[in-house]
Amino acid sequence: MDLRAALAERRLVAIVRGDDADAALRTVLILAQEGIDLIEVSLSGADALGVITRCAAELGPDRPIGAGTVLTADDARAAHDAGAAFAVTPGLGAGADTARELGLPVLAGVMTPTEIITAQAQGADALKLFPAAQAGGPAYLKALRAPFPDAAFVPVGGVDLDAARAYLAAGATAVGIGSPLVGDAADGGSLNALRERAHAFLTAVQETAG
Repeated sequence: MDLRAALAERRLVAIVRGDDADAALRTVLILAQEGIDLIEVSLSGADALGVITRCAAELGPDRPIGAGTVLTADDARAAHDAGAAFAVTPGLGAGADTARELGLPVLAGVMTPTEIITAQAQGADALKLFPAAQAGGPAYLKALRAPFPDAAFVPVGGVDLDAARAYLAAGATAVGIGSPLVGDAADGGSLNALRERAHAFLTAVQETAG
């Protein structure tokens, strides 16, 4: 898949991490039903590889499922074998390197200009600005856009509805949303509330398009 193009078109990545694998699966399927086409399942969640495999089989190639928190070479290989369509890392390292070797597009975690330069040189498809809130929020992203105008930044960490709008207005290619979107759904919480949050985030993203 062309991850950078998909991020630019969809502008939203949902991040699912839960202690209940079945609830995590239901969460992914509800998000997809509501129109969120880019979904990451964090490997730090319960039976995440099984969730990725089941989601990939259920949704097919039009709804690519990514593997998040890919730290090691073994993580990358396991995610690839489970059917992940892309890999997301919190930083640079063996997980990103091996994912690329396996042909998986990589959303690589960065925070500093030096890490951005390194990630670009290593062939990252897009840059996960993480943890975005602690790094300085939309103002920090705006500052980075000056030396890196062509970089595809995806802020992650503390991104609520207002922050999502602000990051996109500041030039983010997309935003990654975890708990402000997923809430407790991946632990067995309300799916109706999940649907409402998904609608709200999709509306916010659409408001900032173009």
